Amino acid sequence: MAELPGQIRRMGGGISQLLEQICGFSRRCLFQVISMGPIPNHLAFIMDGNRRYAKKCGLEDGSGHKAGFSALMLMLQYCYELGIKYVTIYAFSIDNFRRQPEEVQSLMDLMLEKINSLLEKESIVHQYGIRVYFIGNLALLNDQVRVAAEKVMKATAKNSRVVLLICIAYNSTDEIVQAVKKSCINKSDNIKASGNYKHEDADSDVERKDMENQEERIQLVDIEENMQMSVAPNPDILIRSSGEARLSNFLLWQTGNSQLCSPAALWPEIGLRHLVWAILNFQRSHSYLEKRKKQL
Repeated sequence: MAELPGQIRRMGGGISQLLEQICGFSRRCLFQVISMGPIPNHLAFIMDGNRRYAKKCGLEDGSGHKAGFSALMLMLQYCYELGIKYVTIYAFSIDNFRRQPEEVQSLMDLMLEKINSLLEKESIVHQYGIRVYFIGNLALLNDQVRVAAEKVMKATAKNSRVVLLICIAYNSTDEIVQAVKKSCINKSDNIKASGNYKHEDADSDVERKDMENQEERIQLVDIEENMQMSVAPNPDILIRSSGEARLSNFLLWQTGNSQLCSPAALWPEIGLRHLVWAILNFQRSHSYLEKRKKQL
């Protein structure tokens, strides 16, 4: 009789493993069916509702963000199993620095822990060969978090299978301003490097002056090349949890033709069904979105 509890535990573990295998098989079958249609190349997530989830469940401060990280790992797994190459997450806005200092410090500590965990052998980064980018004004982070982020980017720089872009200390306004500044600096440096070069092929002084002015102007392509998000194509789908339809200063430049999806679930409650629904809606409107892109 003394061995009975141990046998029950082993049986329970075996049943759990069997159920996990059945779920994994069912998910792969579902993904094969979905893959018959167009699969998005880039998904972006605004992970909204962590604090509300903690309050809703009566959890202590910070527990909502930990639950949100678990949801993120599952969502990344689903995306990469589906063949989605680029995933961008809005992890921490520049505006979040306005929160209470204790909360900001708690979030920084959690981010440091999770960033370091990305380099562990059993992490999702090694499992899927993920290249990680940290997008944002990293100078605003404390030294420990910034060094950890740079370490992860360096360690994954040779990975090319899939890409994870983590927007931290980020907002779209800052990204655009920094891109304009870099464009101006680069344009100025190019003009200085060219010296007193003249367009001898110009037919007149007026035409020569126009050609020189054209070289001095900042073009759209100059700004786009200097955007931090230029390492990835524009998102096909932007998902924001908790039912909110606001972009909250996230990827404003890049989401003009993105499919927007706002499930009512709080971020820690987000699941496979929400992802599948977003992709099915994308497939339904794919031809229209492709026509819009060609018209631009």
